[in-house]
Amino acid sequence: MKTSKIIYSINIEDIQNVAEEHLGRKASKKELKIVEDKLGDYIDWHEAITFALDDAIKPPK
Repeated sequence: MKTSKIIYSINIEDIQNVAEEHLGRKASKKELKIVEDKLGDYIDWHEAITFALDDAIKPPK
């Protein structure tokens, strides 16, 4: 398998959908840049990958 393949991504539309739900409006360009710079700081990638791996190795019911 290609090791550089992207498995999950978040795009501007995803952020704008959340902004509309959370703020009642679209995020500004300045706000989008801040979200772009900070989003990865708020996601516990290691734990998310661990949970997904645990799901992958569980025997089928």
